[in-house]
This record gives sequence, structure tokens and C-alpha cells, in this order.
Amino acid sequence: MLSDLTQNLEPEFAVEIEGVSKTYAGSNKQAPKQALKNVSLKIRRGSFFGLLGPNGAGKSTLINILAGLVNKSSGTARIWGHDVDTEMRSARRAIGVVPQELNIDPFFTPRELLDLQAGLYGVPKAERETDAVLEAIGLADKAEAYTRSLSGGMRRRLLVGKAMVHRPPVLVLDEPSAGVDVDLRRQLWSHVKKMNEDGITVLLTTHYLEEAEAMCDEIAIINHGEIIACEPTEVMLSRLDAKDMTVTLSQPLTKIPGALSAYNPVLNRPDCLKVSFAPSKTPARKVLADIEDAGLVVNDFSTTDSDLEDIFIRLTHGGQASDHADDAA
Repeated sequence: MLSDLTQNLEPEFAVEIEGVSKTYAGSNKQAPKQALKNVSLKIRRGSFFGLLGPNGAGKSTLINILAGLVNKSSGTARIWGHDVDTEMRSARRAIGVVPQELNIDPFFTPRELLDLQAGLYGVPKAERETDAVLEAIGLADKAEAYTRSLSGGMRRRLLVGKAMVHRPPVLVLDEPSAGVDVDLRRQLWSHVKKMNEDGITVLLTTHYLEEAEAMCDEIAIINHGEIIACEPTEVMLSRLDAKDMTVTLSQPLTKIPGALSAYNPVLNRPDCLKVSFAPSKTPARKVLADIEDAGLVVNDFSTTDSDLEDIFIRLTHGGQASDHADDAA
């Protein structure tokens, strides 16, 4: 499904953003608002890239600049090597955007919608791949059904199809699984993952951090209009040296021993205690020994590594790394 753009021009970076800032003009009652501050990002061709950040962090503004819907105040942005300002037509042909909103006409069929979208992008009828797109998003059997009869997950997949009809090498997913149930989310991600494996570069924004952790090979975190972290997912996860241990006790507790205070203990139940520690400094066996030295008898225990959510909260709330996972929660 890749176009001639992907076959003839294969830049090292699918998306290049250098020093991009955006300030929205103020009014009589409101001061100007700086949404982006000197943002620079490079997204490698063929990668699955995650852009995370809290509401109002600047994610949508950045995506809209790439899509040509918002004019940046300064800096440069290129999609598949094409400048979004000086090579506007080529840049927009190189990107497909799946918005958060379900902007689908309920009185069209999926086939009609995809044909219409391809026409809007100037794809000649003889070159349209409507059937192939329907097959790729798993809607071939719904090609002639009215879209109002489709489930929420099917409509989401149809949005992905609309973004792909002009065969762009870069696909942007803006909160694509918002409001979709678990099974439909899995179906959606299965289709998107296949597109990525076929060579499509994917840029994802999501509030489901577990999705980003599972799907993305590189993640950037934006907060207050600035990129505060950008690393391969594995490297980012390795930055947080923290682990939780949950122990089941033989006897219920009414008070946590003071000797365990260094582990930020939390009593989940009278017989269930959670402690946090830095595995690089304190081996799990020492934590267990300290619990038993405090007079507690352990029947069972389990450990949990910190995840992307811990890092996200720590970075966006301005916290610093510490020895304990509890500080990141």
C-alpha cells in the first residue's frame, strides 16, 4: 500500500521537526498562549513512534502543524523530506492523519467514503486501491453497509482507511482507541501493527500508556509545549530503577514496623504489605530478610517492575528519580 513516494524516496527520517514554536494570538481578555516551545524531533523511517503528554501539553498543535491545519510561529517541519510550508502539496500527500473524532458521514458506505477521500487527494480512479484498503482494515465484508450500522471499532478502522487511501508513507494516530472497548482496541492495533510491518511510519498519541509501551519502539514526552524526554522505549524504561514487592503475611498487621519505613511500605490489606525498592542498590533477598527481621512471617511474595506510567508521571510532574517506586506513583 506504499506509494511511489516510499518506493522512490526513502529518507532516513520520515518526520523532521526543528525548533518549532507556536504562539496563539491573544485577545482583549486573554494573553497570547505559547503552545510549543522550540520543539525538535526526528522520527526514523519505518518506526512506531509514540508522542505522550498530558492534556494541553501541545500534542494536537504539533500534529496539526504537520497536517497543515495550523501555521507554526517559527522553526521547520518536513514530512518524508518535504517542507510543510514550501512543499505543501508533497508534504500533505506524504501524511495521513487519523483524528480523535469520528468524522464519518452516516449515509455513505465504507466503499463510497474511501472513494470520495481518494478523489479529494487527486488519486485517479484507475489508481485507487479501495478494495485493498478495505481488506487491510478488515472491512471488506462491510463495504456496502451504511456506516451508521458499523460498530465503534469498525468506524475507527474506517478512519484509518480514510487516512491511507492516498497511500502515504507516514500515518498519524491521534488517540485512535479513545472510547473503544478492549476487543476492538486489539483488532485496531492488529491492523495498525501490520501496516507498520509493511513499512508505514506510525506516529501515535495516546493516553493509554500500556499501549505506547507495547507498540512503540521510541517515545517522546511533551509537557507545557516542550519535549522533556525522547528515547527508545527500552532505554526510557531502564531509566527508572524501581521495583515493588508485595508480600502475603501469615498474620494480619495493625501497624507497620518502623524498621521498614525506608521501603515506603503500604498495607493493602491486613495480611498484604507492599514495599518499594531500587534493585540496583538493594537485592530482593535483602528486602525479604529485612521484612522477616522486623518480626513478620512471609507466606508468599511477588515483584513488579516499574512501567512507562511511572516515568510519565515523574517527568510531567517535575519529580526526580529516587530509590523508591512509590515516589513515582
